Amino acid sequence: MTKITEEEFSKLCEQIAKNSESIIKHNPIGTPEETLLWMLLGTLVYYLNLSEVETPCFASPPTAQTYKQAILHVLRNRKMNDFDPEKYIDRMLFLK
Repeated sequence: MTKITEEEFSKLCEQIAKNSESIIKHNPIGTPEETLLWMLLGTLVYYLNLSEVETPCFASPPTAQTYKQAILHVLRNRKMNDFDPEKYIDRMLFLK
């Protein structure tokens, strides 16, 4: 099982925030927050080599809160060390 360190997660969030204008412009799937969280979730799915069974799916159109909860769920057992991912997610959303 691939795991992620706090430093790696922080860098992912920073890079998404740094490129947020371009990400939002080229992926107009919802609100800016939904788009950035969608990008973070997709990046984590790839980065952590999640199988199809492990990849979150949604029964209805996801909201920013749904994406955030899915990200936290994915990280629950895949953090290499204990850290609070929400502070990096919140910072990513405010840095845009």
